[in-house]
Amino acid sequence: MNETLSKVFSLQSKLVMVGWIILAALPFWQYMPAAVMAIILIICVTYSYFVFFGHRYDDGARKPSFKDFAHLKGVMKLFTNPRAVLGGWLHYLAFDLLVGLIIVLDAQQHAISHWFILPILFFSLMIGPAGLVLYFVFRAVYIGDFLNLGLSI
Repeated sequence: MNETLSKVFSLQSKLVMVGWIILAALPFWQYMPAAVMAIILIICVTYSYFVFFGHRYDDGARKPSFKDFAHLKGVMKLFTNPRAVLGGWLHYLAFDLLVGLIIVLDAQQHAISHWFILPILFFSLMIGPAGLVLYFVFRAVYIGDFLNLGLSI
């Protein structure tokens, strides 16, 4: 496997943890949203570079094709390419962190204690979409508004 891809994987995984630490430890810091969005942007730029211009890192591996997204077998083949796996990983890192940011900002708007949000942030880190569902259910129970599950930010 290409050494560069391994280093990018490691660095981006560490970078995203900085974002999660900021969300967990500094939720009321005035620069928190900007700092987390900067981290998300860095991950997105890295993702974009490797998806669109990273062909030289394929090292003879099967090149990814957009046609592979049409069916499950194609996606499974797609993820035999280390660059495609890195792209998928960066995609998860960016969007799960964005979900975490949305949860923190929405909880602040609804005056939900950050202590209640911390376990939900952990679920969002580990299983992003399920963490978001957990947050919406928690928020509905906490504020007693079962009809309004949408975001208000």
